[in-house]
Amino acid sequence: MQIEHTPLDGLIVITPKRFGDARGFFCESFSKRAMAQQGLDIEWVQDNHSLSQAVGTVRGLHFQAPPHAQAKLVRCGRGALFDVAVDIRRGSPSYGRWFGTTLSFDNGRQMLIPAGFLHGFVTRMPDTEIVYKCSDYYAPECDGAVRFDSPEIGIDWALNGLPAILSDKDQNAAPFDTFKSPFHYEG
Repeated sequence: MQIEHTPLDGLIVITPKRFGDARGFFCESFSKRAMAQQGLDIEWVQDNHSLSQAVGTVRGLHFQAPPHAQAKLVRCGRGALFDVAVDIRRGSPSYGRWFGTTLSFDNGRQMLIPAGFLHGFVTRMPDTEIVYKCSDYYAPECDGAVRFDSPEIGIDWALNGLPAILSDKDQNAAPFDTFKSPFHYEG
């Protein structure tokens, strides 16, 4: 597997090897042993899978607060999406900064998002599926969201004039400038 460290401490892009021939390809999309050999020994307890039918569907920016904070290992099962993480660890040198990358069925890339980051994505193709592992179970009392288009963060979602398709939760999320992060940087 190929590991790319991003400018945000702890945020990693992983590209598993694919072995292909005329029939298609085979890929180990996750290996606990291979991850541990890279120093990424995380206990995953839940897998999630979602489908977004329309191009321009934005989900996020979401987080789960302590004591049920979640790391996520995100990949695209079908289609393509622009995946984004925002550092919300108070005291971090990159607090409030974001990183995004395209995850698609074709490129096989994955993003490892540690606890202490907002996470969101926008779909680039119809019927896009996102599949991700979580390091803690969903806890509704710890669930939170920040407005995806908060100007203080300045994420370029590249919607190209399309209106974002949002859930009520995401439409009504608080802007970043009023957000009080429950996370602390332990760099």
